[in-house]
Amino acid sequence: MSQFALTIWMYQQTKSPMAMSLMTVFYITPFLLLSPFAGVMVDRYNRKLMMMISDLIAVLATAAIFILAATHHLEYWHLYITAIFYGIGNTFQWPAYSAVISTLVPKEQLARINGLMTMMEAGPGVVAPLLAGALLPLIGLANILAFDVLTFFLAIAALAIVTIPNPRKTQEGQQKGGNISTEAAYGFTYIFARPGLLGLQIIFFIGNLFAGISFAIMAPMILARSNSVVFGSVQSAGAIGIVLGGLLMGIWGGFKKRVNGVLLGWMAASFFGMFLFGLGQTALWWIVAMALSGLLSPVIDGSNQAIWQTKVPPDLQGRVFSSRRLISWFAQPIAPVIGGALAEYVFEPAIQTHQPSPTALAGW
Repeated sequence: MSQFALTIWMYQQTKSPMAMSLMTVFYITPFLLLSPFAGVMVDRYNRKLMMMISDLIAVLATAAIFILAATHHLEYWHLYITAIFYGIGNTFQWPAYSAVISTLVPKEQLARINGLMTMMEAGPGVVAPLLAGALLPLIGLANILAFDVLTFFLAIAALAIVTIPNPRKTQEGQQKGGNISTEAAYGFTYIFARPGLLGLQIIFFIGNLFAGISFAIMAPMILARSNSVVFGSVQSAGAIGIVLGGLLMGIWGGFKKRVNGVLLGWMAASFFGMFLFGLGQTALWWIVAMALSGLLSPVIDGSNQAIWQTKVPPDLQGRVFSSRRLISWFAQPIAPVIGGALAEYVFEPAIQTHQPSPTALAGW
C-alpha cells in the first residue's frame, strides 16, 4: 500500500517520468554494489538474522518517510534517500530468503514450491493498490505509512518463531573460504565456469534491460491518461495473474525440463507485458495484458529458482545467488533512465508535435 501511495504522491509532485524513474536507480545501485559482499555474509552467518537485519533497515527508512509526511516536510527527493536504504536492506533479504528455501524443500519439489512462493509474494498486490488508491484521499499518505511501519514488526516477530536449519557443509564450500573479497569474487567464478548457468543470466540480463525500460514509464503513462483507480486496477490485475500462475505451478510443478519454463515464459510474458501492453489505450486492455503477463511470472521465476537451488551447493548459495542477481540486474540502474528520458524528451514531445489541430479534427 505504501509503495503504491508513494508512487501516486511522487507523480502528483513532479509529473515527470524521469523523476519517477530515478527512484529505481537509487534503489538498485546500492543493491548491486553490495550484493557480492552481502552474499558472503549470508553464507557465513545466520540467515534468519540476515533477514531480520534487512527488515530493520527497511522499517527505519519507512519510519523516516512517515515522520516527514506527518510533519508536512516530505519532499520528493527524500524518497531517493530512503530508496537507497531499501536497496541495502533487500541486498541481504533476497539471497538469504532464496537460500533458505533449498534447505527446507526436497529438490524435486523446488519448482512447485517456488511457484507457490511467487503466488504468496504477489497475493497482497491484489488488494493493496486498490486499497491504497481508495484510502489515500481519505486518510492521507502518513496514515498509510503508519500501517506499513506496524507490519514490519509483525514480519520480524513471525520470522523469530520460524525454525531455519543451517545449510550442510559441502567439501566445495569449505575449500572456497578466505577473506570476504575472495569469497565474494567466487560467486562470479562459479557462474562463469558453468556455461549453462551463465547463459541463463545473460537471458535475464537482456530481459530485465528491456522490461526495466518499459516498466519505468508504466505509472506515468497510465496516470497521464487516467487516474489512480485505473492504475491500481492494472497493478492488481498483474498481481492476480501472478497468484493464478503460482497456483498453476503449485498444481502442475512446471516443465520437466525447467529451462523450457524460463525461455517460453520470457517470450510470452514479454509479448503480453510489453508489446501488447504498450499498444493499449484503455483500462480494460491494460488490465488484460498485465494479467496475462503476470500469469507467466511464476513459471519463469519458479523454473529458474529451481535450477539454481538444485545446481548450487546450499552453503555457497548466498554468494552465488548474490552474484547472479548482480549479473541479471546489471542494467537496472540505467534502464529506468533510458525509459524516462525517451518518454519525457523524445516520444512524448514527438507525439505532441504531430497532434492534428482541433479544427482539422472537426473538419474530418
